[in-house]
Amino acid sequence: MDSNAKIFSGRASKYLAEKIARKFGEPLGNVKVQVFSDGEIGVEYEESIRGRFVFLIQSTFSPAENLMELLLMIDAAKRASAYKVIAVIPYYGYARQDRKDKPRVAIGSKLVANTLVAAGADRVVTMDLHAPQIQGYFDIPVDHLDSSAIFIPYIESLNLPNLTFAAPDVGSANRIREIATFFEADMVICDKHRKRANEIAGMVVIGDVKDRDIVLLDDICDTGGTLAKSAGLMMEKGARSVRAFCTHPVLSGNAYDTIENSALEELVVCDTIPLKKSCNKIKVLSTDELFAVALRNAYENKSINSLFIRSRMKQK
Repeated sequence: MDSNAKIFSGRASKYLAEKIARKFGEPLGNVKVQVFSDGEIGVEYEESIRGRFVFLIQSTFSPAENLMELLLMIDAAKRASAYKVIAVIPYYGYARQDRKDKPRVAIGSKLVANTLVAAGADRVVTMDLHAPQIQGYFDIPVDHLDSSAIFIPYIESLNLPNLTFAAPDVGSANRIREIATFFEADMVICDKHRKRANEIAGMVVIGDVKDRDIVLLDDICDTGGTLAKSAGLMMEKGARSVRAFCTHPVLSGNAYDTIENSALEELVVCDTIPLKKSCNKIKVLSTDELFAVALRNAYENKSINSLFIRSRMKQK
């Protein structure tokens, strides 16, 4: 056990932090979160962290109090004279607000980055940002982990005879092309048009899916509408099977029913966000080992390059 590294968790991610801490080899530290009668949050560390290397694990999914709790934990750690404070954010909320695509809108992901830095974070560790360019919003180091390290072994275990990867939209084509190249498989693209957020107006499939076993890859599954529509459309065009792999199971509204009633064989997700309820078609893979290795390497000033798909491609 290391005497100089401490791992703490916010309430939203304690289920995951406990597993990460176990893999890391350190017990989860004690932090008290008090909620006052008006809903205000207070944070207090119940042990000394002076001079320590402090990891704070908290995903910032809804409600916004999860983000506020993380900010308070960072501030409290800095004021308690922690040596380094690393914000470990498995799911980085507000990442979809990554640009000014309409007049008079906020760039939420930049605002969140500013507040994390202002609170005193020395480093951020996260996974599958909605737009990789969000790393540039920070003036501190960002370790941007890739869920491919988790999904690839599972996809390999399926032994699909006619494997073809599908990008849910044109914007994710480059990422899907990388994993398709790793498997030496074909890829197709689902080109969708939205009238407004969370509502698809139309969709077409670019590429041949007949008699193929399709694997859809995306970073976020919110309402499930895109995945359900994509799966149905590809089955209509002659696909043998359609599976979806999404890192972050936001799964809002009627998403669970949408997935259950869709043409998907299964939806495979990571545990960056806890499921609200069980679903026969949803399988959860844990990120605990990936984050534990990343945190250990950050603590020991080692490279994390081996955790990425491009490193495995060089070994093939």
